[in-house]
Amino acid sequence: MGTKGIRDPFLYRLRDGSWVALATDIPVGGDFAKANANIHVWTSPDLVNWSADRLLKVNATNPNFYSWAPAVHWDPVRAAYGITFTTVPQGKSYSVIDVAYTTDFVTATNPAVFYDAGTGVIDSHVVTDVSGQNYLYYKDNATGRLAGARSTSVEPGSFTKYATGVAENRCTEAPTLVKSLTSSSWSLWGDTYCPNAKFDLWQGDLTAGTWTKAGRQSYTAPLNAKHNTVHPITAADRDRLLAKYGGTSWNLLKSYNFPGHYVRHSGFTGRISELPFDPFQDAQWRLRPGLSDASDASGVSFESVNFPGYYLRQENFEIKVVKNDGTAGFATDATFTRVAGLADATWSSFRSARFPTRYLRHSSFVLRLDEISTATGRADATFNVVH
Repeated sequence: MGTKGIRDPFLYRLRDGSWVALATDIPVGGDFAKANANIHVWTSPDLVNWSADRLLKVNATNPNFYSWAPAVHWDPVRAAYGITFTTVPQGKSYSVIDVAYTTDFVTATNPAVFYDAGTGVIDSHVVTDVSGQNYLYYKDNATGRLAGARSTSVEPGSFTKYATGVAENRCTEAPTLVKSLTSSSWSLWGDTYCPNAKFDLWQGDLTAGTWTKAGRQSYTAPLNAKHNTVHPITAADRDRLLAKYGGTSWNLLKSYNFPGHYVRHSGFTGRISELPFDPFQDAQWRLRPGLSDASDASGVSFESVNFPGYYLRQENFEIKVVKNDGTAGFATDATFTRVAGLADATWSSFRSARFPTRYLRHSSFVLRLDEISTATGRADATFNVVH
């Protein structure tokens, strides 16, 4: 529908247990700031069966500006869903967070200004009823940070800034608040657009507005994602998704001491690189039973996803991606014993079957086999197998 392009997806479970997905209507390769009163809407009873794409006009009285990054919250006073989005209202010279209300995601009210910081803001996430407070996080263009405001109601214009917030760099945007399922702590995700598909994560206290940056060892963001939303699902939800779409049959190998970097092949040479990169399939591996002895449960061989039949193998202690020739020599060179991580026992290290005193490691971001005797070497030789 619309411009034939989408961006900034937002997923939300409605009060009746069904789901809605919203997105900005932006032309691929076109003018992001082009005037557009509409957003995309899809609805689903179960995350598997989805309605056709439709456009919802949320910015009807403001025909000269865009409608960016829609998000949803429940307004108990209106008994309706508030859709917050970024726009420049008539009479303003900077962007604000507007809101339109809907009960069916087919029609919506005319917009009202939900939050005006006095300078430009973009992107929004509202969480409601947290110890009597409601919270709005947004990107403050003046500071470049993901800032926070709060209110005892969800009325437009009632929110007051209380937290200057966080940022990784000037491109940090799209705040996503997530409540822990096991404690009182919260997480704050931030997307970035330089480059796209790279996420940062902070953890802390929502009510105090204090956040601590999480190391990339502790999380792995979705591959090729944009403007993430995070929701708990039920076992039945998960079973339906797996039945419909299947599970992941490949893995990523994350570097311990460069945790934004992943094992990949480039020019058929093994190395680690920071995601995102193209083609992203260069970092996908199928962990096969060790080619030299499939009965050894700790033995593993790494088959390339986008070059099936090609494996990581050692050649003169360098790691290449080579087609399996079926020989016993190839099998041994392409087999590693998976052991507890040399730098962190909860991660993994991979000892060569050919040279059992040497381990798979990176050096200047290139993979090789080395004997390990230093703390740097142990960190270089430690990886996380990410599903």
